[in-house]
Amino acid sequence: MGRKGKLTAQIEMRSGGDVFHDLFRYTPHQIPKISPTTIQGCDLHQGEWENYGKPEVAKEVIEPIDEEKRSVTFKLIEGDLKKVLKAFKINFHVEIDGDTDLITWTLEYEKLNDDVKDPLTL
Repeated sequence: MGRKGKLTAQIEMRSGGDVFHDLFRYTPHQIPKISPTTIQGCDLHQGEWENYGKPEVAKEVIEPIDEEKRSVTFKLIEGDLKKVLKAFKINFHVEIDGDTDLITWTLEYEKLNDDVKDPLTL
């Protein structure tokens, strides 16, 4: 089994792609209000907002944002996930086509060893 992995998922939304992009781009602190059972908090410790089971802490940086592609990437730099993952990035981008928007999530990761399970519950 390889230590590096990539998971991709797509969902369709009707006229919600810009709202979805703006949520992660400008107001990620609102995410716990939308999904309180999955994400209990999102606190900004430095910079500006212009990011299952027991609580997990993840410190991430936002990589350069591509406004044209409506793409935002978060890169893990500290936290509980670093105990099992050497590297972790999550990206989403929105493609708008008429009334239907396609949102693509991509997780790229590298596990510390082969005993670590793939991060399917994030």
